Amino acid sequence: MRLVGDNVEMGVFPIREALDKAEELGLDLVEISPKADPPVCKIIDYKKFLYEQKKREKVMKAKATKVIVKEIRFGPNTDDHDYDFKKKHAEKFLKEGAKLKAYVFFKGRSIVYKDKGEILLLRLAQELEEYGKVEQMPKLEGKRMTMFIAPKTKK
Repeated sequence: MRLVGDNVEMGVFPIREALDKAEELGLDLVEISPKADPPVCKIIDYKKFLYEQKKREKVMKAKATKVIVKEIRFGPNTDDHDYDFKKKHAEKFLKEGAKLKAYVFFKGRSIVYKDKGEILLLRLAQELEEYGKVEQMPKLEGKRMTMFIAPKTKK
C-alpha cells in the first residue's frame, strides 16, 4: 500500500506497518484511492477531515447562485396602460437577475382569444429583448399561455 501524507514519509509499506504508524501518531489510516495499484492511503485525523469537508460544502452551497422566478400575469384583453405598467416590473425583475414567467390566463370563454394572448407575449418578448432572452416561446397549457424569459448575463 502506498502511503502519502503531510506528517509521514511517503513510500510503499505493508498494511500492518501503515496501521502501526497511524496508531503511533494517534491518527486514522484512510484509503484515498482504492483502485490504484498499489492502493493509496493517507494518515489523517478523520473527524477533522469530515468537518473540513462539510465546511467546504457549506461554503460552496452559499456561493451557488439561486434562481429566482418572478411571475407576471396578463389577460387576453389587457389594455396598453396595464401592459406598460407590468412591462416596467418585468424590466426591473430582469435587471435584478431573476427569471421571468409571463403568462396570459384565459377565463371562461376568453380562450377563443388565444391568438391575442400569443401576440401579447411575443410583443413583451420583443420589447424586453435588451434585458433578457426568451427561454421558452409562448405555449398553451390548459387555460394558461406561458413564456419564460431569462436575464442576459452581465459581461
